[in-house]
Amino acid sequence: MTAEPAPRDLDFLSFVDFAVTQSSQQLPGIDPAAMRIVLTLHRVTSALVYDLESSVHRPRGFSWPGFRVLFVLWLAAPAEAKQVAKLSGMSRAAVSALVNTLERDGLVSRRQADHDGRAVQLSLTEAGQAAIIDAFQAHNEREQAWAGLLTDAERATLVDLLEKLMHGAATIAAKRRR
Repeated sequence: MTAEPAPRDLDFLSFVDFAVTQSSQQLPGIDPAAMRIVLTLHRVTSALVYDLESSVHRPRGFSWPGFRVLFVLWLAAPAEAKQVAKLSGMSRAAVSALVNTLERDGLVSRRQADHDGRAVQLSLTEAGQAAIIDAFQAHNEREQAWAGLLTDAERATLVDLLEKLMHGAATIAAKRRR
């Protein structure tokens, strides 16, 4: 039997096996398979986002949230700030703060919505359009590197399973940003 590594020998991703084993020993009633799914999904997602942000977005002057706002505006603008918040999975306050920065940097413009004087309509500027296209092309190259770790069949299976979780969230009344 192979000895389990000491906590000092673990890293962010290898901690999953250790955490599942230790938690199962300390709380025998837990579901280790459910824990492994959620912990692994969270950790891989965090590692992937960190990789994208540090290798693609920060070198271009964007944070991950800033990229998300630009991406939504690239595909769905013009859009009200509350819709950008909804589509980016961020709070309205976070979007508002980011838009201030993106507007200052000449990437986003805002104007009063026609239907409601209190609503703000957001769009990309020409510079914003060029910036998101450049960033997304590099982003997609990194996506290809990550996806390239899987076969075509594995990719299809993973997408099917993730979509099942995504669509099943309503079934379990998962809390979501509104």
